[in-house]
Amino acid sequence: MVTDVSTSGRAPRADAQRNRDLILGTAERHFSEHGVGASLDAIAKQTGVGAGTLYRHFPTREALLAALLAARDQELIARREHLRAESVNTAEALDGWLAAIVTWAGAYEGLPEPLRTATETSASPLATTCEGFVTTTAEFLEAAQRDGLARHDVRPRDLFLAALATSWVRGASLADDASALALSALTRTGWAAPEPTRPTHPRN
Repeated sequence: MVTDVSTSGRAPRADAQRNRDLILGTAERHFSEHGVGASLDAIAKQTGVGAGTLYRHFPTREALLAALLAARDQELIARREHLRAESVNTAEALDGWLAAIVTWAGAYEGLPEPLRTATETSASPLATTCEGFVTTTAEFLEAAQRDGLARHDVRPRDLFLAALATSWVRGASLADDASALALSALTRTGWAAPEPTRPTHPRN
């Protein structure tokens, strides 16, 4: 789902690869503790490299986030395949995929915002990440639409953004443990096709 923007076509030198791996490990811990707004210079210092070394590997905060999220791809691919194979129906599969996006976007505090911003431009390294999720969401949505389980006027990009909003709500100051589940339920009410009305038979 993610293209690694920090490497060229040539294999990196061993010391460069080691520095890159160390930066990613430190950034993972730092963003987990302090959110995506954490200082990149502090990450470089904690890693034991110069700021220039960090920026050579990851020119922007978005490039660093894209590389960190790429490491979670296999887990999401496994989740996608499980939903395809094990879901009772296509509506359940779509609901499960949206829940996976909510969890993924909550990896670090504040992550939904740069992801949302990335949907507005192709210049951000995170744009490729987001487009991959929109494409997969479209696959689940279109299957549910074909089965008459999702409304035909619903768009995959809107569902992706709704999942980001739900993930953001989990960290909001007014939220409690039930807030994200409640918002997910409201979102499903919006995309799910209404159940067919059963005919009524008048009593004799």
